[in-house]
Amino acid sequence: MTSEHRLYGELAGWWPLISPPDEYAEEAAYAAALLSSASVPVRDVLELGSGGGNNAAYLTSRFVMTLVDISEEMLAVSRRLNPDCEHVAGDMREIRLGREFDAVFVHDAIDYVTDEADLARVADTAFAHCRAGGIAVFVPDHTVETFVPDTEHGGSDDESGRGARYLAWTWDPDPDDTWVCTEYAFLLRETGGAVHTVHETHRTGLFHRHTWLRVLGEAGFDAEAAVEITTDERQPRDVFVAHRPG
Repeated sequence: MTSEHRLYGELAGWWPLISPPDEYAEEAAYAAALLSSASVPVRDVLELGSGGGNNAAYLTSRFVMTLVDISEEMLAVSRRLNPDCEHVAGDMREIRLGREFDAVFVHDAIDYVTDEADLARVADTAFAHCRAGGIAVFVPDHTVETFVPDTEHGGSDDESGRGARYLAWTWDPDPDDTWVCTEYAFLLRETGGAVHTVHETHRTGLFHRHTWLRVLGEAGFDAEAAVEITTDERQPRDVFVAHRPG
């Protein structure tokens, strides 16, 4: 999945500048409210595809977080940000930790699932780790119903003089398949002032709402779709809230 991308490998050390943790406060608060809506008290939460740990940095104020990601480099970034969390290297399509959690959280790392068979495998992973009465929350960037081509940019600097800027251009080469394409361009400035550029292409999944709900239902969940509450100037996401029957 994401291990093939330089952004999550050799460039992972730039992640806190490309996507600063302080930009995640609102998203994490919304996720925490959804996770807390389980029919059981929620204390232990498993995050699949936790990346650099930006969501977990906020969620740890309410939950005990176990963080799983396929990239060792991104886990190293997260360990610095979230030293008190358990970190586990693993693929969300197949990992089995042998224990259950009150809730399972999957943020936009789910975007790197580009076919329905792998989406079903992730749903099965979430179900296998979710206790009876628990909840799983999935937050893909897009569904077919919400997708529009767009361009975004961002980045930040640190006190050492290092800085990063990015441009992301997302479009759909073939509306009849289940993925879209994002072209990333990164400008990375070292402490001494040297700047280098990186370009890479990411494919990310695009599924209908009814596909999401069917796949989660087949895994054993009672699932529903919700519309994200956000103040960001962008299309609100479809969020999938899946309850494990108790």
